[in-house]
Amino acid sequence: MKHVFLMSLLSLICFASMNAQTKRVAKPAKTTVEVLYFHGKQRCPTCIAIGTYSKEVVSKDFPAQMKSGALKFKEIDISTPEGEKVADKYHVTWSSLYVNRWQNGKEVRNDMTRFGFENARTNTPVFKDGLKSKINQLLK
Repeated sequence: MKHVFLMSLLSLICFASMNAQTKRVAKPAKTTVEVLYFHGKQRCPTCIAIGTYSKEVVSKDFPAQMKSGALKFKEIDISTPEGEKVADKYHVTWSSLYVNRWQNGKEVRNDMTRFGFENARTNTPVFKDGLKSKINQLLK
């Protein structure tokens, strides 16, 4: 009986040590890019253009990334209580455009508001290309 117990114990130790040697492969950090378009109740033509073309670039040029969740578009009305909370976090008081990268729970913000106001309405191709380029850069 003592011999059976000893053999069982040795077998258990051997099998347990085999499991301990299993290599764990670290999962690559998931990167998420979000395009945040902030606006109030009343919007000027340029503000409307920034929102319209931002949404268009995201939906038409990045459908696979939108579907997988790697890219998100959020339109935030800062005149609502929910929108005001988000706007406070970003120190936004009027129409703004942010393209942010999230990785390992950390956010890197990219304020593209000035670029948007300079180009969205009067130089739309430059705006779309610039936004697309920034999104591609952050998705890598």
